[in-house]
Amino acid sequence: MNRYQEQPHLLDPHLEWMLNMILEVVRSETSPPSLVHLAFKFLYIICKVRGYKIFMQLLPHEVADVQPVLDLLSKQDPIDSETWETRYMLLLWLSMTCLIPFDLYRLDGHLESDSGKAREPTMDRILAIAKSYLLVSGSPRDAASVLVSKFMTRPDVILKCLGGFLDWSLTTISQTNDQSMRNIMVLDGALIPTDTIDVFYLFPAPAILQCLEQKHLPESSQAMLRKLGVKLIQRLGLTFLKPRLAIWRYQRGSRSLAANLSMSQSTAVATAATPEVETQDMEEDYDIPEEVETVIEQLLLGLKDKETIVRWSAAKGIGRVTGRLPKELADEVVGSVLDCFSFQETDNAWHGGCLALAELGRRGLLLPSRLTDVVPLIVKSLTYDEKRGACSVGSNVRDAACYVCWSFARAYEPKELEPFVTQIASSLVITAVFDRNVNCRRAASAAFQENVGRQGTFPHGIDILTAADYYAVGNLNNCYLNISVYIASFPEYTKAMIDHLITMKINHWDGVIRELSTKALHNLTPQAPDYMATTVLPQLLPTAVGFDLHGRHGAILACAEITHALYKLAVCLKNVKTFWVLITILPFCFRGFGGELMRPAMCCLIEKLSLSKMPFKNDPVISGWQWLIDDTIKSGPIKYSKFEKQIIYKSRLTQFVVVVSALSTLCEEYYQAELGKADSQMQGELDIISLFHYHQMLTRCGSALALGCLPGFMIQSKLKQVGLEDQMCTVSQKEGTFTESRRDAVRAIAQVCGKVVVCAHGSPDSALCSENVSEVYAALLHSMNDYTTDSRGDVGAWVREAAMTSLMEVTLLVASSAPEILPVKCMMRCLAQQAAEKIDRYRAHAGNVFLRLLHSTEPAVPHIPQQEELLSIFPVLNWNAPSQAFQYITQLLGLPQYQYHTLLGLTVSVGGITESTVHFSSQSLFDYLRGIQDASAALTPFGDTLLSIFRDNLRNDRVSIPFLKMLNQMLANSCFEIFTTQENHQFCLDLLDLCKEFRKAKDISKLRACISVFCGLIQFPGEVRKKVLSQLLMLLCHTFPVIRKTTASQMYEMLLTYDDVIDPEVLDDVMTLLSDANWLSDLATVRPQRNQLCDWLGVPRPQAVTKVTRYNPCQQIYVLVSPCWTELNPLSLSSAEPGPGFLITCDCD
Repeated sequence: MNRYQEQPHLLDPHLEWMLNMILEVVRSETSPPSLVHLAFKFLYIICKVRGYKIFMQLLPHEVADVQPVLDLLSKQDPIDSETWETRYMLLLWLSMTCLIPFDLYRLDGHLESDSGKAREPTMDRILAIAKSYLLVSGSPRDAASVLVSKFMTRPDVILKCLGGFLDWSLTTISQTNDQSMRNIMVLDGALIPTDTIDVFYLFPAPAILQCLEQKHLPESSQAMLRKLGVKLIQRLGLTFLKPRLAIWRYQRGSRSLAANLSMSQSTAVATAATPEVETQDMEEDYDIPEEVETVIEQLLLGLKDKETIVRWSAAKGIGRVTGRLPKELADEVVGSVLDCFSFQETDNAWHGGCLALAELGRRGLLLPSRLTDVVPLIVKSLTYDEKRGACSVGSNVRDAACYVCWSFARAYEPKELEPFVTQIASSLVITAVFDRNVNCRRAASAAFQENVGRQGTFPHGIDILTAADYYAVGNLNNCYLNISVYIASFPEYTKAMIDHLITMKINHWDGVIRELSTKALHNLTPQAPDYMATTVLPQLLPTAVGFDLHGRHGAILACAEITHALYKLAVCLKNVKTFWVLITILPFCFRGFGGELMRPAMCCLIEKLSLSKMPFKNDPVISGWQWLIDDTIKSGPIKYSKFEKQIIYKSRLTQFVVVVSALSTLCEEYYQAELGKADSQMQGELDIISLFHYHQMLTRCGSALALGCLPGFMIQSKLKQVGLEDQMCTVSQKEGTFTESRRDAVRAIAQVCGKVVVCAHGSPDSALCSENVSEVYAALLHSMNDYTTDSRGDVGAWVREAAMTSLMEVTLLVASSAPEILPVKCMMRCLAQQAAEKIDRYRAHAGNVFLRLLHSTEPAVPHIPQQEELLSIFPVLNWNAPSQAFQYITQLLGLPQYQYHTLLGLTVSVGGITESTVHFSSQSLFDYLRGIQDASAALTPFGDTLLSIFRDNLRNDRVSIPFLKMLNQMLANSCFEIFTTQENHQFCLDLLDLCKEFRKAKDISKLRACISVFCGLIQFPGEVRKKVLSQLLMLLCHTFPVIRKTTASQMYEMLLTYDDVIDPEVLDDVMTLLSDANWLSDLATVRPQRNQLCDWLGVPRPQAVTKVTRYNPCQQIYVLVSPCWTELNPLSLSSAEPGPGFLITCDCD
């Protein structure tokens, strides 16, 4: 049913049959209570989606339904939280049955029950139920208020029960506090129909009003209580006034567009000007009770409430009460509402005032004579934005102001709003395009559309609506950069949009808005270049040198963008040199936290002025600009808290893009002595290379980015110095820090190489040649082995990705000019390794680079090992998908040149933790192994490669642990079954020797993986099997209890799988001992059981050597010789080298 929430009317054709079907279950006497409650729960779901006002009308409301519903409701427990839907629906049903057109006393018949006791009248029963549920929290209370509103409006109930009910309500209210005053809903429901039934003279309205004043509801902390208090106040106010429509109200005529199109204007106005109510003579004066003034004061106070629901209710109350007042008093109310639009008032008062004006206008109670006072306030409300701390408030005010404009479009004739069309249209366009809040932009667009359709006087309304419709204004960038340019092409809106950006947006608290505003000013400059040059730029100068940080930041960015735009238009700027110098040398711009904003802004200014070719060559200001760029790169967040540092790190990395762009344009414009030749003095003063030696990560990042952006003429004759420093940055910091700087340095290598000449026999200081190309490739290939990890994860992947990209760019560059100097062989192997690893993104990037180089024809990359075989293996595929990538990657294992690196990459994928990667990589690997497992000529080299990888990465946990997991899978899948036919195969012996190294490890995961491999090696015959059993038995007495337990469990499973490896006579005893012994006990308890297993399996018990303590009289150090196992060669103290002491390390229990 929730699918119909947005369009519940689609349920209307089906409501009746669904309701009847469910009510059959309710009415059936055989239905158990649980089924009845379930039926009512279904009814509530339908009612919730469609709305109770519509749904309750379908409930049966005949005379025969009154008693059953009343009896069923009497049986319910008001505080049962499991069946509240039942009570809710029964109360709604009872409220419908109360509408029967008969006196309720006729339903009572004889009031004596079967037991002889007097039966309670139906009217009293309903009233008692209503009272009881009005005092209970939850949704049934809402249904009870509906019941009261229906029940209390019956003529027979008014005469008999209304007075007593009101007395009970007032007594209950006076006896409760503002934390539990839920009885206000009772009065609200009782007073709702007073404007349609002429019984207000029966209500003790002054007494009710006095009771509410005593409770001080506006001061309550409960928003719902304040809202209900406002609703009650307005209902009471209506009881003091005659139920009539004000004859003086403004009437536009027919509000229906269809009626306006079908009837002539004169006929429509004549018909609407004489409604039946107003044909009566209702202009007689009558006294307004004093209580009305109190009511209006309370409603005006409600307009300033902190909760929107209270303000909205108060606004509607203002509209209803004002509609019954004489013209003079109504005008005073309007004046009081306008007082809410004072800048001394809060945003809540402005919002409530807008809602009230919209209600007054919609009801015709805001006369056209008041529009001269109202429209300027609404225009201010459309741009209301009050700063509060680090943000601002006012989006609700702007949204309500759009609602006012929407309501005015429907309320007034075009001639009434004609004097204000320009103001309203410009303000709505500005809000629709430049407001930060998407809801406000869409509300302004809707209001503009309503005015275009109803008024027809907005300039270029249809064209603007086409560009700025509901969906188009949803994207903020599109509004500022595209839609604003189109709308500004209409002269009626141009200057208003520019002025708004200058006065309201470039000093906005949100940096994104400030930046978008300056870009919008750049785009709007062609629409009014003279206005920008003569008015806007001088207006920005005081702000650019002011003390407001946000204003200064936005003004400098705006000056930069406008100047560049004027340069494109060839508009001459007069006397601007002094202006720019003043901005550049401001001393306080770059200190403290504000410097994080001002530095990139000034760099943006430098870039735009350089692009605008300002006449500053050889001017001292250039040195100041260069100092600013260098200082921005060098400065690091060392004086801030840890939280502030994290924020500044992120922003600074983004700011460096602006800084290096400014440096590049500055060099291009002012550092050339002649075309393509650098000014030697400026080239010598450029101090970027020395920044590589700084110990701050951000400084190194900035220097690397700066080097990469330098023009080619600035690198000439300094390539060797630049390249060496850059390469040093890529290979430095083995401890794992400075990852971002290594990434940027790797990128810079490719950028620097791309700006110099490639010549095989060129000078290494000015060209990429045979002497330095190997150094470049060495640095890049070294970066491809960066596997640094920290709290963020595998951050070394950033460096590897950058290295792969740089390798591709440098290789294609060299291949196009000097292919003979390319060292391609090692590069392709490393790319194959990366293409087989576990992270999808980087595997895909490596694969794409690999194929790009493999299939490149312009230029063709020479010297690729086994290129023909590679071309036959790889089609076009989706590298991100493990299911597609690994089936081709594993085919590289058949190529000797790529086998080692491909298997190294597959190791971390097969032994990883990502389920999909492990599944598809292991499946592809085993498919390949099944194809060669019977061919000793292919499997033996594969085994040697496997051992080489294991040997090279024994101390590398990133590879060794996944390797052990992969090896366990291989052994479990009998991939080396051909080696089991030969006793003591060399592969098995070497593998066992390497695995022994891990028995000393302290890592639980590594030990567990090693145990699994030992259990897999048991399948190989000969001495290997004895050595494996010996290793496992020693692990049964490992220091860690969990390892002892794991070893016993794995050995038990091993013997189940390979039951022929030990003597069948002792097999049952061994397995019983492995499964029953408590291997988590202490070593003294476990060791005899382990020794028993040694005896059964025919393995010598590990023998402990007597502990010897040797005393060193020189250094007073005792060195303990630990007990050795039996396979250790006997050592004696006499054979030890003389010295201060010695330590024998061995494998011990």
